[in-house]
Amino acid sequence: MSLTIEPLHPTFAAKVLGVDFSKSIPVETLEAIKAAIAKYGVLVFPATGLDDERHVAFAEHFGELERRKDTGAQSRLKMPELTDQGNIDASGNIIGSADPRAQISKVRNESVQGNTLFHVDSSFNAHRASYSILLAHEIPPKGAGGNTDYADTRTAWDDLPESWKEELLRKNYIANHSFWHSRKTACPEFFAKLTPGNHPMSKHKILQLHEPSGRMNLFVPSHCHHIDGLSEDEARETLDFLYKHVTQEKYVVSIPWAEVGDLVMWDNTCTLHRGTPVVGNHKRDMRRATVLDSSAEAWGLNEKVERDFAFAPEVMADVFRSLSG
Repeated sequence: MSLTIEPLHPTFAAKVLGVDFSKSIPVETLEAIKAAIAKYGVLVFPATGLDDERHVAFAEHFGELERRKDTGAQSRLKMPELTDQGNIDASGNIIGSADPRAQISKVRNESVQGNTLFHVDSSFNAHRASYSILLAHEIPPKGAGGNTDYADTRTAWDDLPESWKEELLRKNYIANHSFWHSRKTACPEFFAKLTPGNHPMSKHKILQLHEPSGRMNLFVPSHCHHIDGLSEDEARETLDFLYKHVTQEKYVVSIPWAEVGDLVMWDNTCTLHRGTPVVGNHKRDMRRATVLDSSAEAWGLNEKVERDFAFAPEVMADVFRSLSG
């Protein structure tokens, strides 16, 4: 099985053609995909024809998968290896923008608030994610938006001013990541009474080696709340500068979802991503399999115990108290 790889940006991201997802994928093809994701960071596979079971089976070739511990609002998906990235509920209705599920999941149709922050999946957990593998089951019509944007954080490091490189290499900053910090940043009025600092956060280095490519990477998603050893103002100045640097237009590619069955795979340890708004009252059914990282930075500076920093019962109770209060 011969693959055709078409670059989508001067420095990263590519479309992959030639994978027959209707059959068992040969080992040599999987190795070629692994080499491509190490090089490009983002891979687009058009019109795969995958269903939930084969989606999960494909993802399992790349490592251990995250599994949902509690279905909750995700109950329309029956496989715990998949998370719901769409805007519909278990009855197939579009989730209204006033619904807390929409705010928490950042699923809003016409507002730019909830879904425009560049982030990585699961950096707020002790054990972070490596690959995300997102499959389109239902998409808005052409022209209605809903692209996914990606930022190249390895090239952003390469281009960083030398003074900043020296500082990051010397100080080896550790950032604290919070799911609820990014949500409050996205929707400050809705989450006005929520205090993310009241809850545990994960710790990950800002400057990291991306092992598959041997290149350095800036790990600065919107989940970053503060930096150990810096004042609040110093940390915010540093994080804001780095976030704005890595998300400059020259480092960003926008990927459209052209048809049902399109699949995009990306490496959370060398890219950031964000959803873009859907204009109009259109359903969007997207489902993601998430691979746990196995690199030396997989657990960051966290205890190697599976902890749910974002959705533990006591955290969720506080979140909903803040919304109702």
